Amino acid sequence: MTQPQMPDLGDLLRKAQEMQAQLAEAQDALAEREVTGVAGGGAVKVTATGAYEFRKVEIDPIVFKDGDETMLEDLVLAALHDVVDRIQDLNADALGGLSGLTGLIG
Repeated sequence: MTQPQMPDLGDLLRKAQEMQAQLAEAQDALAEREVTGVAGGGAVKVTATGAYEFRKVEIDPIVFKDGDETMLEDLVLAALHDVVDRIQDLNADALGGLSGLTGLIG
């Protein structure tokens, strides 16, 4: 009967450090990428980075013509939800592309 081989702790530590560096690189790259969430067929747009830094809100002046504050509030909220969903997708895609991480987090 053979004894199970002990993992090389130095190798495990090196791999963990490499994965940590890959993750930090991916997070830095995501922080620079911008995505835009839209609502109302583009009447409201919210732009943010992959690090959830909100950069811009654009509202088409046509939205103000009706004077419906509730509709505008709903559109802004919908655009915020859309941009957050897009950021989450962006982050999931980035993490899925990192070699070695998928086995640890998936």
